[in-house]
Amino acid sequence: MEQLKHECGVAMIRLLKPLDYYEKKYGTWRYGIDKLYLMMEKQHNRGQEGAGAACVSLDAPAGVEYMFRERAEGKDAITEIFRRITRSAVNDGSIEAKDNHYFAGQLYMGHLRYSTTDKRGLQYVHPFLRRNNWRAKNLCLCGNFNMTNIDEAFEQLTRQGQSPRIYGDSYIMLELMGHRLDREVERLYGDARLKGLKDVFITRYIDDNIQMSHVLRTTMSHFDGGYVMCGLTGSGEMFAMRDPWGIRPAFYYRNDEVVAVASERPVIQTTFDLDTDDIEELQPGQSLIVSKSGRCQLEQILPARKYSACSFERIYFSRGSDQDIYLERKRLGEQLAPAVMDAIDGDIAHTVFSYIPNTAEVAFHGLTDSFRKLDHDVRIEKVVWKDIKLRTFITEDQERNDLAAHVYDITYGSLRPYEDNLVVIDDSVVRGTTLKESIFKILDRLHPKKIVMVSSSPQIRYPDYYGIDMSSLGELCAFRAAVALARERGMSRLISDIYQACKAQPMAANHVRALYAPFTAEEISQKIIEMLRPEGMRTPVEMVFQSMEGLHKACPHHPGDWYFTGCYPTPGGIRMVNQAFVNYVENGEKRTNHQQ
Repeated sequence: MEQLKHECGVAMIRLLKPLDYYEKKYGTWRYGIDKLYLMMEKQHNRGQEGAGAACVSLDAPAGVEYMFRERAEGKDAITEIFRRITRSAVNDGSIEAKDNHYFAGQLYMGHLRYSTTDKRGLQYVHPFLRRNNWRAKNLCLCGNFNMTNIDEAFEQLTRQGQSPRIYGDSYIMLELMGHRLDREVERLYGDARLKGLKDVFITRYIDDNIQMSHVLRTTMSHFDGGYVMCGLTGSGEMFAMRDPWGIRPAFYYRNDEVVAVASERPVIQTTFDLDTDDIEELQPGQSLIVSKSGRCQLEQILPARKYSACSFERIYFSRGSDQDIYLERKRLGEQLAPAVMDAIDGDIAHTVFSYIPNTAEVAFHGLTDSFRKLDHDVRIEKVVWKDIKLRTFITEDQERNDLAAHVYDITYGSLRPYEDNLVVIDDSVVRGTTLKESIFKILDRLHPKKIVMVSSSPQIRYPDYYGIDMSSLGELCAFRAAVALARERGMSRLISDIYQACKAQPMAANHVRALYAPFTAEEISQKIIEMLRPEGMRTPVEMVFQSMEGLHKACPHHPGDWYFTGCYPTPGGIRMVNQAFVNYVENGEKRTNHQQ
């Protein structure tokens, strides 16, 4: 319900033919640019704070620019950067024009950004670029990631004598991988000298023999977190690597003309007019590497760990146009039907069903279809409207509450006052701000007999540390409810015991899980209602959450459920949730990540 900032989206294209091939077959040498634009627009859902694109030309002679980058801020960033990219060839897509055109190349990379910190500005927009006079030492990076052990990586760099300009995982990643790329170049330089090569022949040898798998192994083994890391080198290497736990998603397609990578499968399908089965998923710890010569191969960079693909991607973030995600979201809704039936005491005839637009719509269809299969005549109305596009997460707390009251509106007369129950489904309840400040207030104006608020996901009890903006325990309404229950029932000692355990053994286990152990899910749900119910609201409210069993049944191939269970897949996640509890007790709240 609350707009959550996501961990970004990536897009990559490697053209495997000369540019004149695309001009002859598709009518323009700008084929790669056009496809990159489509792939980025199709992932606009993943980032609206900024965007960037990069290009490498393999044809540029010495003294001519061969590595390009454009970045812009704001929700119209994609439009802005491609306006700049195409401005010199708007009316001329011929092959003759490309020699003098900005962004003419064979390797393309794009990024869409949502920050999971408060750091904003063009300097934080991907891709990040590291320059050098040797083509092979030029490195351009972007990614969908959040690293949980940035302190250790920073210490490693400073121990080597480096001094990163900015303390953040994007810059530190760039410098650490750049350092390993330098070492790879030096290794090849030594090999070339042993072979008797000199001058430019040494350079050509280096450019032709870079092993990005070596660079990735010696870089990524130092990081804990969820990521898809993408990059280009000035010598023409392209790579995309997925974290060993498979937390963040990545898909790819390759034929004899092109290699394409994106954060979501439908993006590649739509852009290249492909079937679902044409697209492959990058596996945990695996990297797709395309060499300067165009040779494409998969390399297992790090051993795969316990598979923990993010379930929240399926519930909320990824595009619902993916055939599997669409079916999974419908199943999430279907499985809620028995609990909803209990909540309305079986009175279908006096119940109106609706949903919170827009991401809950598919689960809504699953819920109502389930009732129809039982021969119930379901009454459906569009009760709630997304009135205006207010980004409540970008404001301070009080401003956020004031704005949240106006994000939604209702359809007056959509139910019979004091006679009809109202069932409203959403994909998740995270902070509860919008429920308290807007949804419950406006639904109360319709005077339903009862409101049943349904979440297609389970209770979100823990922050995410792998890229989604849920980094503060105190922001989560389920956490606040558990703390309130503990204090009401004279269990304040439990809070102090958890605090002491978090300080003494931050890596041993997720000690915060003990906070929820004394309470049932129903007790926490009831406390959430008490906390979120606006003053003066008259309508009775009941909340129905998805069960953990229902989540795993609907999304069997995405077992990553740390938001709900606290079972973080990496040591860094465990350490950070314990630190978040310490911060909560000591000083309210304090951000504990450094993502750029």
